[in-house]
Amino acid sequence: MLIASLGKLLVISLELFMSCWSALAGAAQLVLPGTTEEERNMLRSQASTHVVANGAMWRRLTIFCFACIAVTWPVGTRAADSPSPLVYTLLDILQLTLDRNPYVAIAQGTIDQTYGQRISAGAYPNPTIAGYTGAGYLRELDRFIPGVVEERAPGSVFEYNGTIGQPLEWPAKRQARKSVAEAGLAGATIGLVETRLNLMAEVHVAFYELLLAQRDLELAQQNLEIVEDVRQIVGVRVRVGEAPEFEAIKAEVEVLKAQQGVTRAENTVRVAQVMLDTLTLGALGPSFRISGDFRGYPIQLPIDRLVTRAMDQHPTVQRLAKAIEQADRSVEFQRQARVPNVTVNGSYIREAGREAILTGVSIPTPIWYQRQGEIASSLGVKRREEAELLRARNDLLRQINQHVQDAQTTARLIQLFEKGLLRQAEEALRIAKASFRQGSASLLEVLDAQRVQRQILFDYAQARFELSVSLARLERAVGGPLVVN
Repeated sequence: MLIASLGKLLVISLELFMSCWSALAGAAQLVLPGTTEEERNMLRSQASTHVVANGAMWRRLTIFCFACIAVTWPVGTRAADSPSPLVYTLLDILQLTLDRNPYVAIAQGTIDQTYGQRISAGAYPNPTIAGYTGAGYLRELDRFIPGVVEERAPGSVFEYNGTIGQPLEWPAKRQARKSVAEAGLAGATIGLVETRLNLMAEVHVAFYELLLAQRDLELAQQNLEIVEDVRQIVGVRVRVGEAPEFEAIKAEVEVLKAQQGVTRAENTVRVAQVMLDTLTLGALGPSFRISGDFRGYPIQLPIDRLVTRAMDQHPTVQRLAKAIEQADRSVEFQRQARVPNVTVNGSYIREAGREAILTGVSIPTPIWYQRQGEIASSLGVKRREEAELLRARNDLLRQINQHVQDAQTTARLIQLFEKGLLRQAEEALRIAKASFRQGSASLLEVLDAQRVQRQILFDYAQARFELSVSLARLERAVGGPLVVN
């Protein structure tokens, strides 16, 4: 666009230059010798015509230059000062949430923690090394060795000894400890899948809440436009004396109410944007827009198949099953831990007048206490996890039935709107507005028709929102996207 404007400006400049050159040539001929008075008058007339034409062309060129500056320069300045907000789709927001949300990092940290526990569970016990050294003194030798004079014995002797001990762990106990850690790592890995599933459901709900808020804002703005049109019509009727002054006051009040509705809708949109932006840890920015629509009702929702799928594949069920497995292996570990570790020791002793190499075995004897408390605690954890799994299964069964029923009910309501209510409300408002312009309908009738039409449109958007939320929560209860056959 800018290149075309500059090209046109260049063409006009060339035309102006040629016209000015012709005028100057004609003026030069006026002063040439041999020119008759008649020719001079003709040249003056042509020069005068060129001056007038050039003046008009100069004006057109000036206006065109200012127009180019007004069109190109302010637009670039405004674009640099206030860039347009970014537009995100649902898939974009889901990806940002899974990449930046701290709950994902927490779940990943739990995996790293349990991985370290698995490494430590498979480690062998380290040996113990001890050493001692110092000076030894000979005392009272004559009591033990007759005929030895103590004064002739050396004053001190360098003595030292060393000991090494290696614990030997019961193989069944070590294997049970490793199985406990492996079950914990598997449960933490499934916990990450569960966290991602819950976050995706929250993003879906927040996305649809923002869509509903934007739709409410659009309806509020349309309502304001309609009410302002009605106020103009009422103002004209009041000025010509066809309506009382009170009608203008009522119309003004309706405009103020519509403006308040727009303000409330804008605040609701902003709150919904903040909620959605919080899930992405601020990745969307302070100003953004979303692109998308509500979901439609699937062809069918077989409850039996959905329940079977949830009971077998839901991350919560799988995580609790791994927790039960971990608790069961913990019970086995505590039972195997009753067998004490055997420590094999070896020592070398070098003392004054004595040298020895010793070996030995150290075995703790579990006579009074045999880990009855730890075993009972592990059994209690196992029973608690089994009850938690049963509660989770019942909760998922209830959620699946509830969300399927909500989706079916809302789908039937949407069909009622689409089959007749939307069209009837729009037609009623059109008739009321036309009648009001012709003077056959009152202001109250127009406002009532407008309120009914707006309420029906909002109820329709609300129904679509509830259907989308029900399907999103149904996917979370099932454990993944719905499979439509």
